[in-house]
Amino acid sequence: MEIMNKASSAKRFPAEHFLNRELSLLAFNRRVLGQAADAGVPLLERLRFLCIVSSNLDEFFEIRVAGLKEQIKLGAVAPGPDGLTPHEAFRLVAAQAHNLVEEQYALLNDAMLPALDKQGIRFLKRSTWNEAQTAWIRDYFFREVMPVLTPIGLDPAHPFPRVLNKSLNFAIELEGKDAFGRSSGAAIVQAPRVLPRVIRLPAAVAGAPYGFVFLSSVLHANVGELFSGMNVLGCYQFRVTRNSDLWVDEEEIKNLRLALQGELPQRHFGDAVRLEVADSCSEVMTDFLLQQFALGYEDLYRVPGIVNLVRLMAVPDLVDRPDLKYPPFQPGLPKVLAKNYDVFASIRKQDVLLHHPYQSFSPVVEFLEQAVDDPSVVAIKMTVYRTGTDSILMELLMRAARQGKEVTVVVELMARFDEEANINWASRLEEVGAHVVYGVFGYKTHAKMLMVVRREDGEKGSALRRYVHLGTGNYHPRTARLYTDFGLLSCNEALCADVNEVFKQLTGLGKASKLHHLLLAPFTLHDAMLAAIRNEAANARAGKRVRIIAKMNALLEPEIIEALYEASQAGVTIDLIVRGACALRPGIEGLSDNIRVRSVIGRFLEHTRVFYFYADGEQKMYLSSADWMERNFFRRIELCFPVLEPKLKRRILKEGLMPCLADNTQAWEMDGDGAYRRKRSRKKRFSAQESLLAELPAAPAKD
Repeated sequence: MEIMNKASSAKRFPAEHFLNRELSLLAFNRRVLGQAADAGVPLLERLRFLCIVSSNLDEFFEIRVAGLKEQIKLGAVAPGPDGLTPHEAFRLVAAQAHNLVEEQYALLNDAMLPALDKQGIRFLKRSTWNEAQTAWIRDYFFREVMPVLTPIGLDPAHPFPRVLNKSLNFAIELEGKDAFGRSSGAAIVQAPRVLPRVIRLPAAVAGAPYGFVFLSSVLHANVGELFSGMNVLGCYQFRVTRNSDLWVDEEEIKNLRLALQGELPQRHFGDAVRLEVADSCSEVMTDFLLQQFALGYEDLYRVPGIVNLVRLMAVPDLVDRPDLKYPPFQPGLPKVLAKNYDVFASIRKQDVLLHHPYQSFSPVVEFLEQAVDDPSVVAIKMTVYRTGTDSILMELLMRAARQGKEVTVVVELMARFDEEANINWASRLEEVGAHVVYGVFGYKTHAKMLMVVRREDGEKGSALRRYVHLGTGNYHPRTARLYTDFGLLSCNEALCADVNEVFKQLTGLGKASKLHHLLLAPFTLHDAMLAAIRNEAANARAGKRVRIIAKMNALLEPEIIEALYEASQAGVTIDLIVRGACALRPGIEGLSDNIRVRSVIGRFLEHTRVFYFYADGEQKMYLSSADWMERNFFRRIELCFPVLEPKLKRRILKEGLMPCLADNTQAWEMDGDGAYRRKRSRKKRFSAQESLLAELPAAPAKD
């Protein structure tokens, strides 16, 4: 409770010092849309970026907009750090979101679909179908679609159905009477999720190498078959987005896993926050739908196309055109990890730094796999935040438990949108005898750590030695090929002792002990970061050389931002590489003259958290699971670990920070009002990600 009070009672700073979080997130999605508009990006990858914007907006409405609407419903009037009340923030967010969606569909319809058509990738509109296409689609409807549809006529016996979150639905306007003499005038058809939203036609029928038709078009063309003898006046696709944040009462919960299992089904039916309809939808039907979902016109998004662009994400995988995609690459390995390496012997030689996705995630899998099969290993402990529904790491942990090793897994059940997968893994792990704990209720366990305890012979006889892996990203092999992250393999005794202490705190009870190297949220991380920033400011005032470089996903915590302002005013040069939301205003005269903020948006999702402080020549370098956000500092269990080896510090500076600062191709620079300008240079083109792809996978890194 003391920690929570610290977060909630932090003193207020001038509102003009801060940008709005939600507007900053929308600005991030506009940068992602910039990738979709970039002719230098392969065409099918541009389509992926367009879909990513839609996926991001879904979560934005499910969580961030839902939160604003919940505050408004509860009558909250207190302003945020930026001085905006929930009402004011919502109005601005709605306006910006509508503009962004308009830009997105304009890009799709006016640029991307014509460009795809020129490449033989065609999306067939109903108005253009020829006789053969119409016949094929009609046959497909009767074979694959109609048998699984359940049209629901709206009358007193059939009220408006419960509509699943983000599902595809059709509102039908009808004329006439049915077999029972009913004439309600309206019906709802819900498209089952088993049906593909994008259907590929045979090339001979499509008239193109890759011809696709949308499920919505298939249903529109044949909807009359569902209402025989009646006249269909209109068929309109719609989609509703709902509040998807889960909430459980700490005082009432006896078993968190059972409580979440009960709550998860309700996520699909939370309060509606957004209605998307086809732009052809009649005013009468639009008003009817808004009324059914208790939404206003500011929540309505009329779109000139399919209402769920996320479904287009399947298209690049259905098209065999390598020339329209990013070239494949093979992740490299550090030099110390030679072919057929003994992972424990390699770690004993030196700490091993892995830079994903340029370097392979396989050493982490190998670390665990060798631990499972090694008779000298007696115990394995691991945290799990996101790992996926099919995870080789979880399978290995289960195998270790079956073999009689002591396996302890801290599973975060409240990992948003991964709750169901994590509950399933927790159940399976328990079934094979692993010790499964859920961390500390009220604090998400977001730390990424894996520890192996091995019995080894030494000069003084047999003894236990600990090995650890610490990372900035999740234990998820698939995303390790898409996200940039650092991981460290080490057997440093003090570092391993710290990790062991953190596991003790997570699985048992007792006071927090002092750690040698690790910074741990919610206890020491916030104060340590403030101290490091203020130390640079003090050194600047003393005339010493100073520098701060910090890379993260989000920068929002007010006290940290104020400390950065003070350091800037003291003369500290501060470079911030913030992928997503940033509430700090850079480059404001007298406030943040020496602060530069940039965001790098490219092939990979920039996910690394790196904090560098010159520290009077000591050059402190930290890797972390935590962003500089209030939730990470005060409501999560996070690790921030120092990189102790000088050569590894240099590697992180060379690979993780300096390339992002030099990027003049995929970097965006932020101004004091929160607007971003894409960094373009007449000098030689330089992309951080492309440069690292050319260097790291090609040859072993020099550790």
